Amino acid sequence: MRIQPYKPHSAEIIVPGSKSYSHRILIASALSDGGCRIRNCLKSEDTRFTMNALKQLGIQLEEVKEDIIVYGCAGKPAPCERPIFLGNSGTSMRFLTALSGLGKGRYTLQGTQRMHARPMEDLLDALMQLGICAKSINKNGCPPVEVQGGTGAGGRIKLRCGKSSQFLSAILLIAPFLQNGVDIQLIEGPVSRPYIDMTVAVMEQFGVPVERKGYQAFRVDKLKLYRSGSYTVEPDASQAGYFWASAAITGADIKVKGLFRNSLQGDIRIVSLLESMGCRAVHEKNGIRVMGGPLSAIHADMADIPDMVPTLAVVAAFAKGTTVIKNVAHLKEKESNRLAAVVRELNKMGIQASCTDDEVSIEGGTPHDAVIETYNDHRIAMSFAMAGLVTPGIDIQNPICVEKSFPNFWDVFGTLYA
Repeated sequence: MRIQPYKPHSAEIIVPGSKSYSHRILIASALSDGGCRIRNCLKSEDTRFTMNALKQLGIQLEEVKEDIIVYGCAGKPAPCERPIFLGNSGTSMRFLTALSGLGKGRYTLQGTQRMHARPMEDLLDALMQLGICAKSINKNGCPPVEVQGGTGAGGRIKLRCGKSSQFLSAILLIAPFLQNGVDIQLIEGPVSRPYIDMTVAVMEQFGVPVERKGYQAFRVDKLKLYRSGSYTVEPDASQAGYFWASAAITGADIKVKGLFRNSLQGDIRIVSLLESMGCRAVHEKNGIRVMGGPLSAIHADMADIPDMVPTLAVVAAFAKGTTVIKNVAHLKEKESNRLAAVVRELNKMGIQASCTDDEVSIEGGTPHDAVIETYNDHRIAMSFAMAGLVTPGIDIQNPICVEKSFPNFWDVFGTLYA
């Protein structure tokens, strides 16, 4: 797909519901004590993997106009002899692996070739500590995995979260249904801390309290059912970031509606990073407006917002000076090796960029035309599409990979030209 250059002007954008919140609210609703209505739930490839897996586990889901109705199983998913396929959705794989431990019988969870290279060992180890037999079928710490349901008693565990905070979120979400609750001590990490806050917020919204000491210790008592009711998913800050970053690159004035500075989504921080680079942000009553300006390089620790690294890296290509993005080793374990992918595609555009195990450096310049390989990674596609707004001749390969998280991205992107 060839991206057409863009004449900067004022635009207002609506992005879909948060993928991270949608996954969490779907899981909590499925484990609840009755019917739950979810408004603004993201309907993308990844969230549909979660929804379809829940159906396999005996959870009834209905789509009523724009809403999702979920009838909870009170923490008792049904047996499932057929393998559960979760594509390349890391969130689905981690959350459903833990949830399967509440059921009865043997569960097999599998995905794409890339999913079968993504780490799970720390989660499997934590489940074993809880008394849930969970193992990597290929004995490499990655999917496919096999879980023996109905064996978990809970109790105290030690957990490593240096590769993904999803390991902790997965354990927290099932904790109320384990006989002894769960008492978790983190011995590594966590990375991506805002996602932990989101998990805790969803649990408490559903009536399950979580005791915590910062990000090092968590406790959830037993037999607290998730409360059925109506829940609304706020817009996705990660998706909003592409449009705020587009304002930064083009000098345009772009508002994304429905997001505010007090969001628990860590990716809302992209607004302050863009301000540090020279943009102006206005927090309005119905959203956040970003106005582009001359851009300067920054140094940024993005350990907690890894999904925004490709976005900021592309903005950095247009900034004066060398931008350094730190503490992002866990990007190597995403839908693609995003550290290598970002550097390779920026180099194609004539931008000097390099990476170490946990850091990316980008020297701003004047990008030129290039054919962008997306590695079947939605965030690479959406981030590099922004470059085409300024640089003629940017051609995005495999543009349909955006369906993983933002099915109508190209339609919404097209509204910039209106």
